[in-house]
Amino acid sequence: MKLIHLSDLHIGKRVYEFSMLEDQKYILNRILEIVKSEQPDCVLIAGDVYDKPVPPAEAVRIFDEFLTSLAGLKTAVVLVSGNHDSAERLAFGANLMSSRQVYFSPVYDGTTRQVSFWDSYGEVCVHLLPFVKPVTVRHALKMDRDEDSAEAEACEKKTGDDRIETWQDALEAAVRHMEICPGKRNVLVAHQFVTGAQRCESEDIQAGGLDQVDVSVFDAFDYVALGHLHSPQHVGRETVRYCGTPLKYSFSETAQEKSVTVMELLEKGTAKIRTIPLVPLRDMRKIRGTYLELTSRPFYQGTNTDDYIQATLTDDEDIPDCMQKLRIIYPNLMHMEYDNKRTRNIRSVEAAENVEQKSELELFEEFYELQNNQPMSGRQKDFSKALLRKLRGED
Repeated sequence: MKLIHLSDLHIGKRVYEFSMLEDQKYILNRILEIVKSEQPDCVLIAGDVYDKPVPPAEAVRIFDEFLTSLAGLKTAVVLVSGNHDSAERLAFGANLMSSRQVYFSPVYDGTTRQVSFWDSYGEVCVHLLPFVKPVTVRHALKMDRDEDSAEAEACEKKTGDDRIETWQDALEAAVRHMEICPGKRNVLVAHQFVTGAQRCESEDIQAGGLDQVDVSVFDAFDYVALGHLHSPQHVGRETVRYCGTPLKYSFSETAQEKSVTVMELLEKGTAKIRTIPLVPLRDMRKIRGTYLELTSRPFYQGTNTDDYIQATLTDDEDIPDCMQKLRIIYPNLMHMEYDNKRTRNIRSVEAAENVEQKSELELFEEFYELQNNQPMSGRQKDFSKALLRKLRGED
């Protein structure tokens, strides 16, 4: 049984106000070429199809074309919603699309959808768990039981469903209510944060790591296709895996090689995992140097100047209109920053002491020195004095 694992497409995403739609359409077409070549039995998409719960119309059109192409290849698709998706909107038309072997996770109601596939080794059960929070699981399981039944209440206390407080509690309860056959090969498609995995800047961060769950929650599954984290990695064991995003969505990801994960399930307990690199339309990379260095032809010649760029300038003095000037060479310059004596030694501004005893000019001089790590020049002091007199109406 060959499976292709995708996640976190984030269709419709904007990075530094740059729309990524053209890049996303390009990379989805590359993925379709891989699917044609690999001929998997199923494509697993582990959440965050869109970047917003209400995606723009163009994003919906692009994903519709992608699903239609997969259905045209007679490739089954299993898909769960992520924290960026609207589970209700994503599941619209799910029953109709099942006839084309496109299977969506429904809104979580205490049960999960299961799709079965067969090969020469027998049945493979694919379980669909959408992104869930403790309150989601707690509410769903409460609604699912008969509150007037003493037997149901006793069962609830025995299983621990009466005290779902943490994300760990929620995932344990959700897995506990799945119909998992130990003798068969079980695959889980989920969108959660597993303890020990590495995050990057483009992901939503839960304060204090409260959304973490231990990898042991997934012990019953032969392969766990995870979404939510953007870096390709396995957690705990090779078969609990984040495939990562198909594109770079932050400059913390510039060193990563994005890829498609291909997993082959053989007899129970045996799996082969490999990755196929994805080459984007435009890369995301960092450049560094003085303004004259970055704008010299030998520096950028032979590089793709249409890439998405973060430029770090090492000039001691700010360059006027630098962003606009650099975009003449690097049209997709997303972000620019300085790294020099001033920025390296900048100190946090603290409340001035004895404010009442200091003049406006003295306070301004202190503020300037804190911000720039150097005192004002004589010329700057004269300018500030003249400005203050003008503001007070003395000139």
